[in-house]
Amino acid sequence: MTLLELILVMMILSTVLAMAAPSLRGFFTSRRGDDAAAQILALTQYARSQAVSEGIVYRLNFDVQERTYWLTAQKAGAYEPLEIEVGRTFTIDKDLSLELEDEVREDRERFLEFSPYGTVTAAKIRLIDRKGRALEIGCPTVTESFSITECEEIYKQYVSQ
Repeated sequence: MTLLELILVMMILSTVLAMAAPSLRGFFTSRRGDDAAAQILALTQYARSQAVSEGIVYRLNFDVQERTYWLTAQKAGAYEPLEIEVGRTFTIDKDLSLELEDEVREDRERFLEFSPYGTVTAAKIRLIDRKGRALEIGCPTVTESFSITECEEIYKQYVSQ
């Protein structure tokens, strides 16, 4: 190959990548929402199984303003953070907003509770990205498990504004 051919191929590749870059940005943003929803779902499953197996109450705590969440367990009458990896504080990406519905509130604390009897707080957690795509991690009744669904209504409201 000559130098001229090599430069021409590089120019074509850089043009194609420049055209594809804006669409890739949206792909990674939506992946962050999917990853955060999957992580919250995994924490709900872990908290429920641990609450039943250990016979203690677990909580999945939320700070909506800071966009953080973490697990705690009731030990000696107080709720303490777990001293393992799943007990650390998780932060939701700045491009996502966090909404809670039907969660338990005590003073300023907001949380979902997992009892040793296998029951949970029947609540909804929504993660909404900048484009209005919303993922809902919800549990319809206290005896069911949490699951992830995509909320079309929120997306339609966002697009119509």
